[in-house]
Amino acid sequence: MTSQAVRLFRKMDGLFAVYKPQGVHWKHVRDSTESNLLKALNSCPPPAPQLAVQFQLLSGGENSSSTDVVLSPSMVPTLADHPLVTGPQFHKVHVGVGHRLDAFSSGVLVLGVGKGNGVLEHLCNSHVTRDYTLEGEFGKATDNFTHTGRVIEKTTYDHVTLDKLERVLAMIQGANQKALIMYSQVDLHTQEAYELAVRGLLYPHGKSPPILTGLRCIHFNPPHFTLEVQCVNETQKYLRKLIHEVGLELRTSAVCSGVRRTRDGPFKVENALTRQHWTASSIIQAIAHFSKAAVDGWWRGRSLNPNTLIPPHLLQQMPAMVRH
Repeated sequence: MTSQAVRLFRKMDGLFAVYKPQGVHWKHVRDSTESNLLKALNSCPPPAPQLAVQFQLLSGGENSSSTDVVLSPSMVPTLADHPLVTGPQFHKVHVGVGHRLDAFSSGVLVLGVGKGNGVLEHLCNSHVTRDYTLEGEFGKATDNFTHTGRVIEKTTYDHVTLDKLERVLAMIQGANQKALIMYSQVDLHTQEAYELAVRGLLYPHGKSPPILTGLRCIHFNPPHFTLEVQCVNETQKYLRKLIHEVGLELRTSAVCSGVRRTRDGPFKVENALTRQHWTASSIIQAIAHFSKAAVDGWWRGRSLNPNTLIPPHLLQQMPAMVRH
């Protein structure tokens, strides 16, 4: 019969998303979740100790002249299974990290536990799109493209208007759309290419540079502005440099004051666990929710979308995760 800790550990197989705060390293997030899961497992009551037969020698007393040896059998717990002998039931819980976020950035960070690490590896290798909101500020340039870097230039920005900004964004998105078509390795003269483009299912095959699949301004109040970005194969450094390049195209300069990931493939920011919910119970609920959603998506055929693509052999493991 399996112990309570083992049954709890089986429920931890899968993927879940947490919200990484700005200024916190992704390793700290991983270590915190590992520590919380390990603490929950080892806080479970240990299994009942096994019993062994022990024979005790009974004395006949001082006045007894009998030379017979009297043995009395009894059931006693074996000390080999005692927690003070074996130590904690679990010594390590491996938590894998998906597409990482640097310390300057915040947002959705996907983690995997147990068999979920296999699904996580596929998610990292697939070309899923990720959504970001980028906070920018016109008027200065720094050595690392952030508002906290060393200022190397100050410029005016009174001539920048929303219309000019949107034209620059459209030009950048058009260039990236051409790159996406080139790296998708699809014949542009076929009906398949047209249908994939209409449905938004074009994605690069093999290695490719960062590609923006969507770019628009959602807030404009000079010198501050906010961009919404959809991209593949990106890095946070590339996104901060994007703000810098937008400033150059507008004949001014700009720095990035915030990078926030709002979606990583099928994981959205509203489903990400905040710091106070990095507990075993919340993580198990999040894993079960994603496992059920992944299975339902596959059987309904939605997993043909590269944003929710999961291999069938990995999806076959998902129902077992839900049943526990």
